[in-house]
Amino acid sequence: MADNAPDPIAAALDAGDPQMAEQLCRARLQQTPEDAALLMILAVSLWQQGNQAEALEIYSNLTRLYPNDSAPWRNYAAALRKAGDLDASEKAYATAARLAPDDAEVLELYGLVQMDLHKLPEARETLLRAFGKAPESIPIRIHAALVCAACRDLRAEGLLRPWRQWLPLDDYLHSRLAEALAEQNDLVGALELLEDLHRRLPEDRRLRLRLAGLYERLNRLEDAASMLASVADDGAGIEADGDVAHEIAHLRARFAERARDHVASRDILEHSGPRSEDDFTHWFELAQACDKLGDASAAMAALENAHAAQIKLIKALHPRWFEVGGESPLVRKERVSQTDFAAWPLLQAPGVAQSPVFVVGFPRSGTTLLEQMLDAHPRLQSMDERPFFHMLARQLENSTGYGIPRDLGRLSQRDCDELRKGYLVHACGKVTRRWDTQLVDKNPMNLVWLPMIYRMYPNAKFILAVRHPCDVLLSCYMQNFMAATLAAVCVDLKTLAAAYVEVMQYWLYHAELFGLEVFVSRYEELVADPVRQTRRIADHLGLEDAQAMLGFDRRAREKGFIATPSYTQVIEPINTKGIGRWQRYREYFESVLPILEPMLKHWGYSTAPPTTGH
Repeated sequence: MADNAPDPIAAALDAGDPQMAEQLCRARLQQTPEDAALLMILAVSLWQQGNQAEALEIYSNLTRLYPNDSAPWRNYAAALRKAGDLDASEKAYATAARLAPDDAEVLELYGLVQMDLHKLPEARETLLRAFGKAPESIPIRIHAALVCAACRDLRAEGLLRPWRQWLPLDDYLHSRLAEALAEQNDLVGALELLEDLHRRLPEDRRLRLRLAGLYERLNRLEDAASMLASVADDGAGIEADGDVAHEIAHLRARFAERARDHVASRDILEHSGPRSEDDFTHWFELAQACDKLGDASAAMAALENAHAAQIKLIKALHPRWFEVGGESPLVRKERVSQTDFAAWPLLQAPGVAQSPVFVVGFPRSGTTLLEQMLDAHPRLQSMDERPFFHMLARQLENSTGYGIPRDLGRLSQRDCDELRKGYLVHACGKVTRRWDTQLVDKNPMNLVWLPMIYRMYPNAKFILAVRHPCDVLLSCYMQNFMAATLAAVCVDLKTLAAAYVEVMQYWLYHAELFGLEVFVSRYEELVADPVRQTRRIADHLGLEDAQAMLGFDRRAREKGFIATPSYTQVIEPINTKGIGRWQRYREYFESVLPILEPMLKHWGYSTAPPTTGH
């Protein structure tokens, strides 16, 4: 294949004259009809003139002329993608990648087409292969992080870690990086990038919509409303752009919900409809509005649609979770036996003051409220919720082959020291540590990592958040969880109830085995008498002054972003509106109560109908 095109043809293209380039190419091709470089430029000139059909035919002919060369297949795939034939483009890229398996750029483009086709598991595999070939490539890292985030894959965080070193970027990559950071809940970083991009592209209405959504998520409601109004004021072209119109509607519904205008929120969402067939977020938001209006049947109908769309995605990522008799996505059935625990060697470990305070409890049990109270105390510091122990367990397994909890007794002093060092590195990556404070680690699902936590921090203190199991389940079922494990068990109330019992029994077994020092914080008691309960929590943690904890809502507003589904609630003063909410949905819980019976009995919660309405 020729390396360079004839100069007159290149000059014609550079001058923006594709017609002249076409004429020159056709003249030259009469002497050398199979010259790949000429054919390529002819295809480009035809494409620039809008003659996609003939250009595609030339690209296709080049793959027949040079079937074992990756370049023609790559060019043909790119043209097919531009033409909108994604299936054919994917096949062409697959051939290009087979012919050039070490070409990271081909793999990247192949992965992007798979993302276009919503083939997320395949795209993740392809883009991670590309990253393995070219770990220094910024575009590949960003695209791999995006698909990992879409697959709820924790590797996204590591791919993005050095992002500040990549700046400045072109507008496209700048925007994609902001999107990737937002998917990782680094909303401060995402906002920084989008505001910078907005200064360069002030007329970009999609960019302004993204900013409005970020401002709302950061509880900057005035900025959000102002930015949304700037888009709505554009007028012309909005209705013709379905994506923009849908996003405006959903943001307006969210603002109405936050203003407690639930009627308006519901009306907007029902009129707008979902953005696409897999838009489960729409159905969760509609269910929330219906719930606030007391329409239980409409809320449950919306939730059925929400979970169906969400589970469709998760099944593609984790099919084994949904097999009959398959493994639970939340908890390993393996427990540490008394015999194994007795054989664990005694190792040196940090004392109480040098260990984190762990706040645990099944999601929607009040862990975020507890965290914000503790973070308001000057001697404590919390951080955004992250699955640190899951990450550490995977690193341990990759480096040593040890499984958790099976091989905890095999860990040496050095192993535990390294795990604690890794934990600290992860923690410092999420929060700027104030070293005169004690770290608070709030992660509800640390319940299932208790054996590993205890092995690393045997002197740590724990706070277990407990709430009426039916209220917990209803609240979980109504949440749009980003964690695939949680979303998977919320497929229906029965599955969720079984997972709740399994997780709580797993925790209770190990808490008794290890003889943990646990403070049980009942949500109902905390909201009914916060002064008394915060005093008890302070006593448990050895804190002299509990008064600061009562200013948690002010502290939460100061923080702006809180990585939890209840981010709109924890910035408000305590109220009791969530207690007994499940009674409005009692008919949906009749088949669930027998499953919950062990935990209802253990915690002493009643399921009797209320004597007064809720």
